[in-house]
Amino acid sequence: MTSISVEPHVRQIAIDAIALYQTYISPRKGFACPHRMAQGGESCSMYIKHLLGEEQLMSVIQLSRHRFKACAAASQMLQSKNSSSGCIVIPCCLPL
Repeated sequence: MTSISVEPHVRQIAIDAIALYQTYISPRKGFACPHRMAQGGESCSMYIKHLLGEEQLMSVIQLSRHRFKACAAASQMLQSKNSSSGCIVIPCCLPL
């Protein structure tokens, strides 16, 4: 009996979902990825999209969780920096 791996299909669905988010939701949500704002480099969505092309799916899930925690920490750091100006920084990973 031949086993069929669903991982390539799940990976492609995730990549397509991120692409839709980046095209239709992200430009209209009113805030940028706090991790990218604080650290530079890629936004969380682009980081995870790249991981999906390079890593095993279980690794992507684990690395994504770490990235979202780092994004939440960056959001808190930016929020405390901007608290005097009334600026609100929202993590891209709500809810954690």
